[in-house]
Amino acid sequence: MKFSGRTTVAKFKAMFKDEFKVAVRVYNGKHFAEDSATLASIRTGDVKSGEVEIHGNMKVGNAEKLLKDNFGITIQVENKEGALADNNVTISSLR
Repeated sequence: MKFSGRTTVAKFKAMFKDEFKVAVRVYNGKHFAEDSATLASIRTGDVKSGEVEIHGNMKVGNAEKLLKDNFGITIQVENKEGALADNNVTISSLR
């Protein structure tokens, strides 16, 4: 799944759900990000990465860390029940 800073939170969540069949929570600080916000507008720190890719074979914790470290946004992947997913399983295994 590819996305950029111009992607809105709503579009990112929809793309994630479509690609991996589970939901994702996107945060702006400690609060949920507004769906209309762009990912670039909620970045923390001085991160200027253009694009980031997430793959189903990535562990949940690695994907969350990748987005935080390389893109400056905080996400939490949910499992199919809607609870927070275990960081040590792959995203594809959550379907």
